[in-house]
Amino acid sequence: MTLSFPASRTNAYTGSPLDRAGHHREDAGWIAAAFTDPATLFAPVWRARSLMRGVEAGAPEGVLLGGMAAEKLRQAGGPWAFLGLWDARPVFAIDVSQEEAPPVSADAGSFTDLRAVAGLLPVGGASVLAHARGMMHWRVKHRFCGVCASALDVRSAGNALSCPGCGAQHFPRTDPAVIMLVVRGDHCLLGHSVRFPQKMYSTLAGFVEPGESLEEAVRREVMEEAGIAVGLVSYHSSQPWPFPSSIMLGFHAEGLSEAITIDRDELQDARWFSRAELRDPQGFSLPRADSIARRLLEDWMNA
Repeated sequence: MTLSFPASRTNAYTGSPLDRAGHHREDAGWIAAAFTDPATLFAPVWRARSLMRGVEAGAPEGVLLGGMAAEKLRQAGGPWAFLGLWDARPVFAIDVSQEEAPPVSADAGSFTDLRAVAGLLPVGGASVLAHARGMMHWRVKHRFCGVCASALDVRSAGNALSCPGCGAQHFPRTDPAVIMLVVRGDHCLLGHSVRFPQKMYSTLAGFVEPGESLEEAVRREVMEEAGIAVGLVSYHSSQPWPFPSSIMLGFHAEGLSEAITIDRDELQDARWFSRAELRDPQGFSLPRADSIARRLLEDWMNA
C-alpha cells in the first residue's frame, strides 16, 4: 500500500517572503535604528486581528505600515517583535490592543480575523500576518515568569524573554499537533467534532504528548477518537496555525480495522467516505479551503 500522494498546492500561512535575519536580533543598535527608520514596515495586531484592505470586495490583502503611518503604532507603546527582512526592509510586528480604537487611519484598512479570509490572501502576505499574530499572542500572554512570577525583560528583539529574578529564559511556544487522513482501500475516515460547524466532516487531529513520536501520536489519537487501528503512517506536509500557537503536522495513515467506536467527548460522528462521495458531497460539507485537512483530502481524492 502506498500513502504518497502528489501535492496539489501549498498550505496556507506557508511561503513566507521574510528572511528572519536572526543575526540582527542581538544587535540592539541595529534594532533601535530599524525600529524608527521610516522605511521599516510594521504589521499591527489589534485584539488578535490583522490589518487588511479589500475585505468587503472579496479580495483581501494584508497591510503593512511604514513612514508617518507607523509613528502612531510606535507611540502606542505596545509589545513588538522583529520578524525579519522583506526585500531588505525590516519588518516588525506590533500589538496595539491596549488602544480603545486602532491607531490607524480609516483609509489604511480594517482589522479583520485572519482565519476568516486566509484562503483569499496572497501567499506571502498570509504568512507574514500569521507570523505577526502568533508572536504578538505570545508577547501579550507571557509577561511574567512561570518559575518565580517576576515581570519578564524583553530580549532578542522581542523574540525571547528573560527573568531578572531567577534567570529563566522564555521563548515563543509552538504546540505540535498531528492531523491525519486515515485511508482504508477506497475509503477514508472523517469525523464530525463537537467543535465543528454543523454537518462538516474533517480529518482527525490531536496534540502530541510528551515522550511521544509523531507516528505514535497519530496511532493513539485515531484509536482514542474512533477506535481504528493504524498501520503505516506517511508524512505529508505541515502548516503553521497561530490560533493561537500551533503547528499542524499532516499525515496519511493506513487503517487496519473498519469498525468505528466513537469517543463522544471528541466526536459526534465518524464515518468512512468514498472518493465519489467526497467529490460530490451530499448532506455534509468538507473542511475550509485554507486548512491542511482539506489539502490532505484533495491530494488523496486526486491520486
